[in-house]
Amino acid sequence: MARSNLNPLNPLNPLNASKSSKSSANPSRRDWLKWTVAATAPLAYSLTSAQAPLNHNPFTLGVASGSPNHHSVVLWTRLMPDAGSAQTQFATSNVSVQWEVADDDNFKVNRRSGHVVALASLAHSVHLELEGLQSDRWYFYRFQWGDAQSAVGRTRTLPHPEAMVQKLRVAYASCQRWEHGYFSAYKHMAQENLDMVLFLGDYIYEYAGAANAVRLPTGGWVTSLSDYRDRYALHKSEKDLQAMHAQCPWLVTWDDHEVSNDYAGLERGQSGNISLDFAAQRARAYQAFYEHMPLRASALTRSIDGLASGAEMRIYGQVAFGKLANIYLLDDRQYRDRQVCNKLGAYGSGFINPDQCQEWLDPKRSLLGTEQSQWLDQSFANAQNDGRPWNVLAQQTIFGRRDFRLGAGYSLWNDGWDGYSAARHRMTQSMQSHALSNPVLIGGDVHENWVGHVMADAYQDDSAKIGVEFCGAGITARAGGNAKIAARLAENPHFIFADGERKGYGVVTFTAKHIQTELRVVDDVRQAQTKIETLAKFAVEAGVPQVQRVL
Repeated sequence: MARSNLNPLNPLNPLNASKSSKSSANPSRRDWLKWTVAATAPLAYSLTSAQAPLNHNPFTLGVASGSPNHHSVVLWTRLMPDAGSAQTQFATSNVSVQWEVADDDNFKVNRRSGHVVALASLAHSVHLELEGLQSDRWYFYRFQWGDAQSAVGRTRTLPHPEAMVQKLRVAYASCQRWEHGYFSAYKHMAQENLDMVLFLGDYIYEYAGAANAVRLPTGGWVTSLSDYRDRYALHKSEKDLQAMHAQCPWLVTWDDHEVSNDYAGLERGQSGNISLDFAAQRARAYQAFYEHMPLRASALTRSIDGLASGAEMRIYGQVAFGKLANIYLLDDRQYRDRQVCNKLGAYGSGFINPDQCQEWLDPKRSLLGTEQSQWLDQSFANAQNDGRPWNVLAQQTIFGRRDFRLGAGYSLWNDGWDGYSAARHRMTQSMQSHALSNPVLIGGDVHENWVGHVMADAYQDDSAKIGVEFCGAGITARAGGNAKIAARLAENPHFIFADGERKGYGVVTFTAKHIQTELRVVDDVRQAQTKIETLAKFAVEAGVPQVQRVL
């Protein structure tokens, strides 16, 4: 079997990966460490198992790549068994999958290959962490098992952190609810010539259905591990989504619906069977998220077993795109305090008058948690002298204040940054104290496009502008329409644009001197075939925290 030449000095031993091994649903910590080596590193040889001819293609969920840096990227797929397959050992056995990487899509130029283990305990998902790659390079990849072959994917490494870079082009997306429409926006996104995608949460929804549904998900309410796996498989069956995953690497974070609507840390949200053990449900949801996303094994800080006891799954982090931009990927769900002042102590979110909520300004309340907040503050300090003009915060929700009460007083939604005023103030203070260069906040969650400014004081409309914000409308999830948008913009003048009807994604092009953001929207998410247009376009000059609408 050909040995991978990507990292020939890799000291990790595949640990008997040439022998078929029995997997358990709850592997020990020792087993997990062994399997992490086998399941993420390129193997020099394969598991030995006889393979009868396949009567189905197990790569029906496509391929993906993500978690890139300047020398490495994660390649992902998941093998799906078929009940009628002759491969009866598939469902319970670990299997060896061949991978190929090359400079061209015909796999003729600088072809490299090897094997990686797809663990039965992780739903036969593959997370191949390829090391030793050249920086700032595009690669093609694919997988094979038996006589079945996956689609071809395209990925890239990032420029070296010290490299001078002319341009970065990213799309941001979120909120793809199956019931509300088709994911046809991705068909158009695939034509945008992107370097990467920032996915900002709600990859799946856990609901059993919706009023006036365009189509209904299978499986009812999502609570068990098999439920979550099936819901991800359903979403990933959408060909336009698969095609976009195969175009370029993704940086992914989550929001609430990957687990339960409006959950907060280890406190349950509002959906599904509220009598269930929520900590156990969250652990199952986190495992399924890992299984279906191109994440590194290091995200599982205490293995799969650790999730069941409340261990974190660390998905926040930072990457540098040459000397052009820092990108900070945040997690505002896993570590947050519970929402406050809901009527009758209800779980989840609500609209609150902060004048009637004593806990609203409690300085101890956190959205990001202590450790992540300290990490982010230190990252801002480190960015002071790194010479990168742009600092991009990719996070779940809208950052600026949105007051829903016209005139005197406030009515604020307590699930986003508005519900964690002290945490937001600490964030803006950190940006200012470290003189963070050109903060650009990108979010999702609210199902509407909002564009505006990050204010030094969210409650003072005449305070200094210290950054800019773009919050996306989501791929399909419905919003309330535009009837009240003009009045809300007047009430919240730090925002200059909003739209509550059209669905799609945003594209941001960074250069050293300016950025340009285009809001790309489809004509009708209820149709599988759609047209795309630019709803609005904005520009921001480096050194000037001011959004200008140019279209």
